[in-house]
Amino acid sequence: MGYISELRELVGTRPIILTGVTIIVLNKDNQILLQKRTDTGDWGVIGGALELAETFEDAAKRELYEEAGLNSSEFKFITLLSGKDMYYKYPHGDEVYNAIVVFEAMNVSGIPTINDDEGLELKYFSLEESIDQLNPMTHKILKKSGYIHW
Repeated sequence: MGYISELRELVGTRPIILTGVTIIVLNKDNQILLQKRTDTGDWGVIGGALELAETFEDAAKRELYEEAGLNSSEFKFITLLSGKDMYYKYPHGDEVYNAIVVFEAMNVSGIPTINDDEGLELKYFSLEESIDQLNPMTHKILKKSGYIHW
């Protein structure tokens, strides 16, 4: 059982501060890799919560591999997002205020492959066009990070 699961056993669905990472993966055509989420059925960025004693970079490396089967030799810091507009309520009722470090993965290797139960599909999307069924939190993250302007 992971740290967040253990914490949830104590506090239930009440709001918590969730510290995590988002990893932006761009291909040679400047398209972004997104995953179709199992919990909401919409498209979201690669990322997740830190485990105890884990660095942000270690979490980014782990999440990139777990959710997309990819490796990166470098993570470029983009921004830190937090505050009331980073609130999110999951479909099963858990509430969080995210504190997210956004990285862009550099020198990415591997073939996008789902390695966990959080994603149904992986696909590259253009940053210039609005994406149907984009997760609302992903939209906030990409807009605040300067990756999209719509």
